[in-house]
Amino acid sequence: MTEKTRIALVFGGRSSEHSISCATAGGVLGAIDRERYEVVPVGVTHDGAFVLERDDPAAYALDPAALPEVRDDGSRVLWPDSTTTRELRVRRPDGSERSLGRIDVAFPILHGPFGEDGTIQGLFELIGLPYVGNGVLASALGMDKHFTKTVLQAAGVPVAPWVTLTQVDRAGDPTYLRRRIAALGYPCFVKPARAGSSVGVSKVTEPEALDRALDVGFAEDSRVLVERAVVGRELEIGMLGSRTGGPGRTSAVGEIVVTGRDFYDFEAKYLDAPGVDLLCPAPLGDGDQLDLERTAQRAFEAIDGRGLARVDVFLTEEGFVVNEINTMPGFTPISMFPRCWQESGLSYPDLIAELVELAR
Repeated sequence: MTEKTRIALVFGGRSSEHSISCATAGGVLGAIDRERYEVVPVGVTHDGAFVLERDDPAAYALDPAALPEVRDDGSRVLWPDSTTTRELRVRRPDGSERSLGRIDVAFPILHGPFGEDGTIQGLFELIGLPYVGNGVLASALGMDKHFTKTVLQAAGVPVAPWVTLTQVDRAGDPTYLRRRIAALGYPCFVKPARAGSSVGVSKVTEPEALDRALDVGFAEDSRVLVERAVVGRELEIGMLGSRTGGPGRTSAVGEIVVTGRDFYDFEAKYLDAPGVDLLCPAPLGDGDQLDLERTAQRAFEAIDGRGLARVDVFLTEEGFVVNEINTMPGFTPISMFPRCWQESGLSYPDLIAELVELAR
């Protein structure tokens, strides 16, 4: 009998996307092939403690009335202290320790800062533990909207015009600040530089609403982007790294059709709020399909991507404009990333397996 690959599934985390990460964990726990993989669930509390969690998909269901979370039960998961061992241990609340056995691969399904931003990837690099997803650089770039756009622009990938602000900028000359933003035009979007799932994002249609939107954005991050609103079809395409060193692989294309909301916000993405339709595959001509695939591959390459990503774009009258790159996209069974790969012939369990094998 072939020995099972042992996976440390890491979820929760310190960011505002804690519950989404937990919901993703529930999806992975319920779908992963137990004939091939043995899972050790490692939860990260809101305070950043690593705890041994339950291997129970139902415990992490995304219920709007009671969002899932990792609670601190007093246990502490202890990572290997060098590259010479991959043994994971747990310290019980009474201080005693036991081994959780050797770990082959870490699968960090953390969203937002302190998980998707290169920090936990750096930990795995230090201890020599293979892990699913992007490396330190791509994770850090993909998490920060300002630097993502800066790198993409330098690589010749079209992005929407933007300005990045700090609280110091905001406290400066208000006339100059408003002139900079007015040059972008209204409507515009205000976004925290390092947050995902549309947390802290506001659509601003008039100058009088700008201050409130900045308050919301700065509540999530110390830097905020103000970005010109782009008129066009909102499309998403999944990326998987290559096993042979060639260009990243692209999935079928999904489309977000907003019918009764200002934009595709947190409630629409995860809480099934009305006003948004998701189409997959999106109706595209052969020329647009090929252009989008090449644009996504260029963006993935520009940030030194590997493993996986979701590239979000707008199809405008002038062509494609990249909105964001998500280096750990929403990964619940109904999220757009796995849905696009399912449409491409890769089931949710097989997608999980492919990511683990890419990590190995």
